Amino acid sequence: MRNSLLFAAVLSTLTLTNFAYADEAAAPEAAAPAAAAEPAPPYTITYNVGLYSQYIFRGLTQTDTKPAIQGGVDFTHSSGLYIGTWASNISWLDDGGNYESSSLEWDIYGGYRMNFGESGVGLDIGLLNYVYPGSKTAFGKTNAGFTDPYTLEAYAALSYKWAQAKISYGITDIFGAENSDGSYYAELNGNIPVGETGITANLHVGYQHYSGDVLGTSNDDLYTYTDWKIGVTKSWSNGINLGAYYTDTDAKDAGYTFLGKNIGDDTFTVFVQKTF
Repeated sequence: MRNSLLFAAVLSTLTLTNFAYADEAAAPEAAAPAAAAEPAPPYTITYNVGLYSQYIFRGLTQTDTKPAIQGGVDFTHSSGLYIGTWASNISWLDDGGNYESSSLEWDIYGGYRMNFGESGVGLDIGLLNYVYPGSKTAFGKTNAGFTDPYTLEAYAALSYKWAQAKISYGITDIFGAENSDGSYYAELNGNIPVGETGITANLHVGYQHYSGDVLGTSNDDLYTYTDWKIGVTKSWSNGINLGAYYTDTDAKDAGYTFLGKNIGDDTFTVFVQKTF
């Protein structure tokens, strides 16, 4: 009996010990604390590059209807401040016969954007500097009313959803026209999304006014004009944009005839662009 009791006691002890080990084995280990996610930086940097059948600026061909390669980079802060730069090949300065060594346009800009709550209304103000490295007039600093094409403009744009009204004011002489500071460009733009297709209809009308005069001839009479554009763009989520547009102006032959043709004549442009 004692042996039976002793055996039972030992068996009971072993059984309790095994249960204890089983409980310890089943207990999960405390999970290690998850690493804190790094906060998103307060800025974004985007790049863009595109191939165009020609470079159109304010309705005027800048490349004599020949192809253009364009690209830029933009830095945008969460505060709304931004800076950027952009470049394209050009030929219009040389095509006009008044400049030499001018094959590049280099733009540098910066400003501030803001939205008014959830109203869909936005404001964009800034400065844009057009630089033409290596450009010089064919016969010295000035040439029959032409000066350095370097241009500095201040701009302000008010937008509502897909519509925008913008004005750009020339702080300096603009695009080589002597005594043209104070000129301005006013424009209306509409980029209307077509459902959920990724297709956008592009509409534009602009008015370029030139101030001042040279040798008794008004810059307004020579250079002021209206331009318009209608186009379509297809965008994909990978940043590729494919588009085409038709442009025309009422630019005067006296001010805009280069290489025997008006650079503001109606024309058709196609392009492919990548943003990343």
